[in-house]
Amino acid sequence: MIRSAARTLSAVGVFAIALGAVFPAFAQNAAPAPQGTPMTAEEFETHTEGRTLSYAIDGTPYGIEEYLPNRRVRWAFVNQECNDGVWYERGDAICFLYEAAPDDEQCWHFYAEGSGLRAVFQGGDGPSTELYEVEQSDQPLTCMGPGVGV
Repeated sequence: MIRSAARTLSAVGVFAIALGAVFPAFAQNAAPAPQGTPMTAEEFETHTEGRTLSYAIDGTPYGIEEYLPNRRVRWAFVNQECNDGVWYERGDAICFLYEAAPDDEQCWHFYAEGSGLRAVFQGGDGPSTELYEVEQSDQPLTCMGPGVGV
């Protein structure tokens, strides 16, 4: 279950990457040259809808996203509150808008790799942050509320 996975990550001292605001431009990690063709919206939807995916960056747990019907999503950085949003196709990218930052569009190229996904952030300065799907579940994302925890 996703909640127990998040607790396990917390118990071993894994913390979210310092991000400043709720959804700032992601860290400027140089991403390797993309390999393959980015997934289409239909391919992405087939892989994600009804699932909850956990992502890592450089082997460190990063966040969890639940993919709901009608291209809705629920995202949480590791050990942080959830944010609801939507995803849509813009050109060859999959873009996200979240309620906590409705003017901060986040666009990614997603690539099918093995049984998972590789996501490369498409910022104004070109590709940067690269995330990898590390776990998949059909269980909903368990969200922390404000003031919950230590």
